[in-house]
Amino acid sequence: MTLAYIALGSNLNEPIAQLDTAVQAISELSQTQLVQVSPYYGSKPMGPQDQPDYVNAVLSIETNLSPLALLDELQRIENEQGRIRLRRWGERTLDLDILLYGNLEMQSERLTLPHYDMQNREFVIVPLFDIASQLVLPNGSAVRNLREKFAQHEMILVRPAK
Repeated sequence: MTLAYIALGSNLNEPIAQLDTAVQAISELSQTQLVQVSPYYGSKPMGPQDQPDYVNAVLSIETNLSPLALLDELQRIENEQGRIRLRRWGERTLDLDILLYGNLEMQSERLTLPHYDMQNREFVIVPLFDIASQLVLPNGSAVRNLREKFAQHEMILVRPAK
């Protein structure tokens, strides 16, 4: 099985409930086992500021699904939860992004691994550090060092890890 990390985000239709439902759905995927879920954090939107704050988390799974099969399943979950994407970096009911899939590096029309901008997003790095403090990215960057860049982050703990 391959260890993969997935970012979760929502700022519409009860974001905490959206993340809870997504975590449950991911835990029920075939050939996949949920390993750990980070705390949930409230964060300001990355894009347009005229939208609600987000709730973000990161989870880890072990899976035998291929990266594209996993992407298909995550998009199915987003759609089943009524995913709405009104504008780029805008509000959404649910956003699920594969951050890492083992040490695989790939770029296709549908998927880039590792996630193309994860190192610059506090709402990814902080919760990722919470569940994988010793992780080293395929490019050699230690999550511990990336976390230091966000030592003064402005996110709010919404729910501790379970």
